Amino acid sequence: MTTRMTVAQAVVAFLKNQYSERDGKKARLVEGCLGIFGHGNVAGIGQALEQDPGLLYYLFRNEQAMVHTAAAFAKASNRLRTLACTTSIGPGATNMVTGAALATINRLPVLLLPGDIFARRSVAPVLQQLESSATQDISVNDCFKPVARYWDRIERPEQLLTSLPAAMRVLTSPSDTGAVVVSLPQDVQAEAFDCPDEFLEKRVWTVPRTRCDRDLLARAAEWIRSSRKPLIVAGGGVLYSEASQSLAEFAAQTGIPVCETQAGKGSLPFDHPQELGAMGATGTPGANVLAREADLIIGIGTRYSDFTTASQTAFQNPSVRFININVCEFDAGKQAALPLVGDARVTLEELAKAAEGFKVHPQYSARVQALREAWEAEVTRIHNLNWGPPISQGEVIGVVNEVSGPRDVVVCAAGSLPGDLHKLWRTRDPKGYHLEYGYSCMGYEIAGGLGVKMAAPDREVYVMVGDGSYLMMAQEIVTSVQEGVKVNIILLDNHGFSSIGGLSRACGNRGMGTEYRYRKNGKLEGDPVSVDFVSNAGSLGAEAVRARTRDDLRAALLNARRSSKTSVIVIETDYSQRVPGYESWWDVPIAEVSQVPTVQTARERYVEAKKKERLFW
Repeated sequence: MTTRMTVAQAVVAFLKNQYSERDGKKARLVEGCLGIFGHGNVAGIGQALEQDPGLLYYLFRNEQAMVHTAAAFAKASNRLRTLACTTSIGPGATNMVTGAALATINRLPVLLLPGDIFARRSVAPVLQQLESSATQDISVNDCFKPVARYWDRIERPEQLLTSLPAAMRVLTSPSDTGAVVVSLPQDVQAEAFDCPDEFLEKRVWTVPRTRCDRDLLARAAEWIRSSRKPLIVAGGGVLYSEASQSLAEFAAQTGIPVCETQAGKGSLPFDHPQELGAMGATGTPGANVLAREADLIIGIGTRYSDFTTASQTAFQNPSVRFININVCEFDAGKQAALPLVGDARVTLEELAKAAEGFKVHPQYSARVQALREAWEAEVTRIHNLNWGPPISQGEVIGVVNEVSGPRDVVVCAAGSLPGDLHKLWRTRDPKGYHLEYGYSCMGYEIAGGLGVKMAAPDREVYVMVGDGSYLMMAQEIVTSVQEGVKVNIILLDNHGFSSIGGLSRACGNRGMGTEYRYRKNGKLEGDPVSVDFVSNAGSLGAEAVRARTRDDLRAALLNARRSSKTSVIVIETDYSQRVPGYESWWDVPIAEVSQVPTVQTARERYVEAKKKERLFW
């Protein structure tokens, strides 16, 4: 049997009946559609969504932001649910490219349905069409190809029958997931065809828990038994596979200490006896010292970014070996590792049995405990500096951490905040720390917080954002107010791009172009530019206040918690008071030739530090 419908109607009818399943638990795969309508989708996807309310539609203000929201929703849902995003052709479509890159880099499933130019070509060039003298088989949507895990253009209705199931396979793949792009020419969207009824029936996509090779598992257990200073690096794969409990039990059984990447923070609660905190360039002293000395690294669900490896300077033991547990074969093979290609949870459970009886030496355990205690004292010191006003960024983090509940979520993405949060935030719940640091995309924070709240409406969400990132993309405050999806936004006003300003000075420069200053004598070195963020946020519909002290901030946070509406709390922070780095380094090349003495000195330090970089074969 078939039903006569348009391509757009078939897309909507298909998506609302797709489900994911893992461990016997089913979830609707595509929970809704975010969109902005234009001539390239209003009469197609727009008409289909209006006609069939089975797929809930959300009106957004910026196309990039809505992809960020979908990615955050997927991350908060452990990649078992996502949202679709629809746009018109042209700028609406290309505005999503940054969001697509973010989703793919972070391995987060999002479904993008950009409008496209006419497939029949007879009215070309249409409004917003990019023409090429070399080919007619191109549009701006081809820009998505490098940043998508799956890409297709539907030029005939029957192509949907093979394209959409392939798209669902990628969305639900633990190893291949990322941005999925199905381009829909505006004339094809409105074209009718006889759609098979079975194509539109409910379909459940099983998300498997793959198991690794038995022989490699046995060899990994042997490596663990022969190690003296093993260390676990927990990445995002721990959280996506819901392996926190298995990791906690494995760490307790073996005594092996655990450090965490940005994506993996929260794999263990901060007070777990084997938990050392952040790893790498934004890491804690304990994690980085033990990484430097480790003879065995067990990487779980990490892709070993340069921040995690401190630009390949983190692991200095000449005899260090790596075991990598990862669903992605590509990542499992990094660092010349013994690759255990499989789901983190089941692999950890099987490895625990294979390594049964192993326990680190009591002297090693005592050292881990001493490093933990020293770090907790340092965090407490930074949280309670009593600096200023303006107060320090570390103190702001401390107050927000104190006021937030055990299941609440902190959201951030860019600037100096992620590094400080990685070190200082005391995570109590596996989903309590939501950082986008694969792309570290300015503007993600508010849209991301919206996505987290949509996925977890029972949790309070605290978005921490710097003034630079806020000014790039604050408009989804309107969406949160419109939808009644409350988030708590803490806006740190440091009058510029604090993170890059600090990096500039560390490179021997003077922070040029990183502070908001009026132009004076031909340079941006006049008085600071004052921005009234409270009035701005209020104009977008939020409850907005300014805090000046720790007590002001705490009171404002408590009021925001009690409120049912999105709040923005603005607090000025001291640009110069920074959380230090600990036992680590990040490779940012310094000018090899310069007439500036501070740059020359920075270059000398850089050359020496770079000698510690290692390659593993």
